[in-house]
Amino acid sequence: MEPGRIRKLDETVVNRIAAGEVVQRPANALKEMIENSLDAKSTQIQVTVKQGGLKLLQIQDNGTGIRKEDLEIVCERFTTSKLREFGDLTAISTYGFRGEALASISHVAHLTITTRTSDSKCAWKASYIDSQLTGQPKPCAGNQGTQITVEDLFYNVSTRRKALKSGTEEYLKVAEVVGRYAVHNASVGFTLKKQGESAADIRTQPNSTVTDNIRSVYGPNVAKELLELRCEDTNLKFTATGYITNANYSVKKCVFLLFINHRLVDSTALRKAIESVYASYLPKNTHPFLYMSLEIAPELVDVNVHPTKHEVHFLNEEAVIEKIQQAVETKLLGCNASRTFYTQALLPGASIVPEESEESAGTSNKLSVAKDTKDKVYAHQMIRTDSRDQKLDKFLSKAEVKADDAEENLKEKPQQSSRNEEKRREIQLTSILTLISQLETDCHSGLREAVKGMTFVGCVNPQHALIQHGNKLYLTNTTSLSEELFYQILLTDFSNFGALRLSEPACIYELAMMALELEDSGWSEADGPKEELASYIVSLLKSKSLMLDDYFSLKIDEDGKIITLPYLLDEYVPGMEGLPMYVLRLATEVDWESEQECFQTFCRETAKFFSIRQNSLPNDEGCERGWQWMVEHALYPAMRKTLLPPQHFAQDTTFLQIANLTELYRVFERC
Repeated sequence: MEPGRIRKLDETVVNRIAAGEVVQRPANALKEMIENSLDAKSTQIQVTVKQGGLKLLQIQDNGTGIRKEDLEIVCERFTTSKLREFGDLTAISTYGFRGEALASISHVAHLTITTRTSDSKCAWKASYIDSQLTGQPKPCAGNQGTQITVEDLFYNVSTRRKALKSGTEEYLKVAEVVGRYAVHNASVGFTLKKQGESAADIRTQPNSTVTDNIRSVYGPNVAKELLELRCEDTNLKFTATGYITNANYSVKKCVFLLFINHRLVDSTALRKAIESVYASYLPKNTHPFLYMSLEIAPELVDVNVHPTKHEVHFLNEEAVIEKIQQAVETKLLGCNASRTFYTQALLPGASIVPEESEESAGTSNKLSVAKDTKDKVYAHQMIRTDSRDQKLDKFLSKAEVKADDAEENLKEKPQQSSRNEEKRREIQLTSILTLISQLETDCHSGLREAVKGMTFVGCVNPQHALIQHGNKLYLTNTTSLSEELFYQILLTDFSNFGALRLSEPACIYELAMMALELEDSGWSEADGPKEELASYIVSLLKSKSLMLDDYFSLKIDEDGKIITLPYLLDEYVPGMEGLPMYVLRLATEVDWESEQECFQTFCRETAKFFSIRQNSLPNDEGCERGWQWMVEHALYPAMRKTLLPPQHFAQDTTFLQIANLTELYRVFERC
């Protein structure tokens, strides 16, 4: 058998083969044209696309433009303004250098160039096929810069055209290229839109910042979790700058924007090295967002290793990658102590928790709605609600929490029960009965069911606790709940309170002076001398002493001293740190003129004083178990028995659903 004859390929075949290597899809062609625009010092680049760039791919910039005399050869292979001899490759600082991009595009598409330089009186328009002009350039109107229009990409390479994906997927590739260059070139404004549409899918402003463009292109969720990265090594002659996400952010697919000497490239080795660091911080099978600009001495980089310049090689690659990896790890270690968890009132797709039944929507005073069902209960629907099971405290370090000793007025435990049923006085005041009726009308029956059937899990802090109801876990606001509980107790047990006797009577004048010294009092010189205000508070409360003692067991003697406070709840004593502000607010916030408003505002202020707060913890003197015990064994059991949650608790964050058993099963299945 004779050997095959070697023949020189036709020039057209050669050019189309070369074009297939350089222009693999519309995004590759766009990348080359964007780099040409950036080399031309453009500050504004607009890209218009039709059918993902297969039908139309147009880029317009405001750069230096192309001279008219250069239009004849601009689309020929190896014609460039950026390179003169081979030695220039060692110090190349521009994106393009081979002069193949426009030539390759002209061999597989219909190419039209409209350009104008700063010293030209008009723009010039020229069309090309197979690197050659189809006619002489024609003068036309136009702004400074260049507009390149590519139509019918791969019209003469049917195999390549059929191999490409749909126009939608090609458009996503185009958008990815525009977005990456927009992030790296923050001083240049980028716009991407589909032909015929007025709204742009990507729009960045000139002279913006990298973080602004990341927010614009990739969204605010990425931008708010960014960490600035900088790594430099004079021995290896490189500088790496960029932004990486912290441990709060993760996605299913790694987004890695890598520019080496301002050239968009990919480095599998560098990506894997950085992701190996994140593996210790992110959930399994999730990845970070990474933007990195690596500047290496030009003589150490070989850019001429890939037709599309998608890859580059540089000296000491392994050492450089190791340095960057160490810098990323250091940055993540520095932020590990301050992870942020964002909360929401409801889980995605969840309804208001829990929903109010139709039957009780109009009669909220009915505290429960029985639901008899014979539906089969599956294993994943079974719920652990045994209150004898371990609580959250079992998994936390035991640390005693004691109230501050700023106030030592309260030394003795209450000597009288707050509920003496035999001597209970019947409420006959219309104002109190009206306020109680309002509580019943405003009650949210769904939340009442949740409170009535809750299982206490544990205290998170003085202001928050965890409870379980059904298959849901809630973070509850103990401050709001306790304030509402004491307000309702003050109304329903009106004039039937026991007394908390102070070990030493508390002088109202001194308490008022202490309160006026606090920033929360809002006192200013325009309000008058503090001494006069304190004296006024003493006289006001003394004038109401008979009513306060009879209805609320708040006893004030003739010397203007508080002897007793109302005893609202067994095993619970309020923190005395809030007593000065309580006295001040009784004088300033209570409406003493109208009966119903007086009782309502007085009960609200008293409930606020009794509620548990970060700066005013319950008094646990003589109780080794501390405030946590009071919350679990006094407050929440009382809520379970009597609290009527108002409607607004279902809208604010008093009840915050943080977990759903059914959803957790799905999470653990993915882990």
